[in-house]
Order: sequence, then structure tokens, then C-alpha cells
Amino acid sequence: MSEYRSNYLKEMGISEWSLRADPDLAAPTQSSDSTSKSSPQSVIEPCMHWLFYGSTPTGDAELLFQSIVRALGLLPAEWEWRELDNKNPPNSLLPCVAFAFGERAAQSLSNESEPLANLREVVLELADRDIPLVASFDLAHLLAQPKDKALLWQDLLLARSVLQSL
Repeated sequence: MSEYRSNYLKEMGISEWSLRADPDLAAPTQSSDSTSKSSPQSVIEPCMHWLFYGSTPTGDAELLFQSIVRALGLLPAEWEWRELDNKNPPNSLLPCVAFAFGERAAQSLSNESEPLANLREVVLELADRDIPLVASFDLAHLLAQPKDKALLWQDLLLARSVLQSL
């Protein structure tokens, strides 16, 4: 069944990603007994950083966003959700990409006045910062128009390729 699914996605031009590791392993565990001799747990270090911007997701939009994070295989330390007015670089030296959900977020972050149709599929820059910005649809739009999720995936792939080239 897995091979059938893989072939089907390839025919549609959709790349498959697999998770690097279990995200639960990313957070170090703290022991209440500091003298206990448990085996050391390997902690996976983050290797990239995503800044997600848009209307704070709630309900089904939050579930969709969580699915996006899982599909990208991001560890908890590799992404953060930010308010539109927070254009500061992250406190990290890791390669970073910003991703705007929705026209308002894309225009505000890039200081552009073009409609979303013109801002998508283009690598913008986070206003006055040296951080690449990719724009896509608002999560609420994607819930109302599920057919546009394929376009979202293309935008995520663009952001991923930009991030890998840094």
C-alpha cells in the first residue's frame, strides 16, 4: 500500500518527507533525582528555524497547522509562531525562513501592497531583515478551500528549498 501511495504522490508532483526523529525526543527530560544513573537520552539538535506568521490558529486551523509542522518534520525547537509586529530575527544562528499565512501577513511582513496571488511563489524578504519570506494562503482559507492545500504544499516546498540553500 505504501508503494502505491508513493507512486500516486510522485505522479502528482508531490515530494514525500519522512520525520527525522520522534519530536518527543527533542525535549530533554529532567530527573527529580539528580543522582540517578539512567542511560543518557540522545537529544537531537535543531538544524533550521521557521518563523510562522498569521492569525493565531484555533480549532480546526490549529489542527491543520499542527499537521503542517508534522509533515515538515519540524522539531519543537525548529519553529515558532509569531505575531505580525514581531519582525525581529530569532535568537538563533541557525538558517531561518519566514512563512506568512495569508495576504495580510504577507503584505505586512514584506512591506508590499500586491495581492497574495502576486506574492505567492516568490521569495520575498522579511521587511528590513535578511530573512527570506514565503507567502501562502491563510489557514482559514485552506479549511474553506481544501483544493488549495496542494498550493500550500508547493509554497512549503519553496520555503524548504530556500532554507536548505542558506
